[in-house]
Amino acid sequence: MANQVLILGIGNILWADEGFGVRTVEQLNQHYAFEDNVTVMDGGTQGIYLAQYVEQADILVVFDAIDYSLKPGEMKLIEGDNVPKFMGVKKMSLHQTGFQEVLMIADMLERYPDYLLLVGVQPVDLEDFGGSLHEITRQQIEPAIAAALKWLEQFDVHATKRKTPLDAEHLLAGNEVNIAEYENNRPSAEEASRIGDDRVLNSTEFTIEYKPHPLDPEDVIGCDVDHRGQY
Repeated sequence: MANQVLILGIGNILWADEGFGVRTVEQLNQHYAFEDNVTVMDGGTQGIYLAQYVEQADILVVFDAIDYSLKPGEMKLIEGDNVPKFMGVKKMSLHQTGFQEVLMIADMLERYPDYLLLVGVQPVDLEDFGGSLHEITRQQIEPAIAAALKWLEQFDVHATKRKTPLDAEHLLAGNEVNIAEYENNRPSAEEASRIGDDRVLNSTEFTIEYKPHPLDPEDVIGCDVDHRGQY
């Protein structure tokens, strides 16, 4: 029986370089085809909900933007047991915490992939909300794909280059969020500030006050957690 292979891109395309993983699998699927035992998936920011797919994989490849404290745009490959360690060192977003938990769950259930590769790229910027990949990050998409395909060859997993790339209607996540559509139709930074609108942030009318809701003792619900009748 052939190994089940999952090629997964995770991240948030709305946060600039945070979308590296998703954009990589998007391009991979557009230009390459695989046998039926290989699944190419846009994992987005699903986090813990990816567990069911990871548990079914014998071989797992993950593309993601990871803070390695390297030069912006630098690519790094991590294998095997080192992957959870690197994903947990400097978390840049909630999806990484969730995916680290996915790996932990798979391990506890003894359904951990036999082989695991993380292809990560050092991001330039994550705080350009509504932005897209910086050019130096975008340039690592093809090298990342090439590195992953070469790694998979040792398991007799081969990609076939499509004679014609998939059209917009057949892209991995649909045409609405493909990178060309996203970049061409999003508002400019001038039209919609992506780092916070100074007109709001610097306004004297913009205030935040923390007002805790008063606690009514009658609203408190007790629970006898230790069977002593004390709660």
